[in-house]
Amino acid sequence: MTTVTVSDKGQVVIPISIRKKLGIKPGCKLTFTLDGDVIRAEVQRPKLQTSIEEGFGMLTCSPGKTRRLRDFDIAQAMQSEDDWT
Repeated sequence: MTTVTVSDKGQVVIPISIRKKLGIKPGCKLTFTLDGDVIRAEVQRPKLQTSIEEGFGMLTCSPGKTRRLRDFDIAQAMQSEDDWT
C-alpha cells in the first residue's frame, strides 16, 4: 500500500506502478465514486472507432446453409431445434 499527500488544490499523484499497470497516461479520464468511506477511481477507456469493413467476415454460415432472419428468433429456434442439426 502506498500513501500519498493531498495538495492544497486537492490533487494527488498516482504512483507510477499503478499508472503503468492500469495504462494511465496524461489526458486519461478517471471517474471517482464514493463507497462509504472509500473513494474508488475507475479509468475511463475510450471506445475505439471502427469501420464496417473491419467487421467483414465476422459472421459466417456453414457452406450450403441459408440463414434467414427468423433463424435468429430464439423462441422460433426453441420450437424447431431440428432445423439447427
